[in-house]
Amino acid sequence: MTIKFETVSLEDAQRVIAAGQSEANKIGSPSNVAVVDAGGNLVSHIRMDNAWVGSVDISINKAFTARAFDIATNDLAEQAQPGEQFYGIQASNHGRVMVFAGGIPLRRDGLVVGAVGVSGGSGEQDQMVAEAAAAAF
Repeated sequence: MTIKFETVSLEDAQRVIAAGQSEANKIGSPSNVAVVDAGGNLVSHIRMDNAWVGSVDISINKAFTARAFDIATNDLAEQAQPGEQFYGIQASNHGRVMVFAGGIPLRRDGLVVGAVGVSGGSGEQDQMVAEAAAAAF
């Protein structure tokens, strides 16, 4: 049996990143914006001028997390608090799991085909940029 699936193309990723970059400029939050495909693999990434170097990996890992669990990272964060069902999940996957705002799955016809991750501002700013980026998908 062969399983066929759709995934994010480079063209898709570039459109998503451009929308994220535009929102980041609008709100004054230099950001790293990453897009992963259906397998959680990096398709494209930008680090805007003056965006934190330390946020490169975080943006990529937020996108990975959103795809790995098919959930926005801010929603996963709520379930990763002490006493909640996914407490400690951030230690899984060799520490790649990010449990704060800025990662959003990208859906086509109801199926997750990739994700976007943003890092460089406050959680609220990262979420705003990620939402704008995902809306361009």
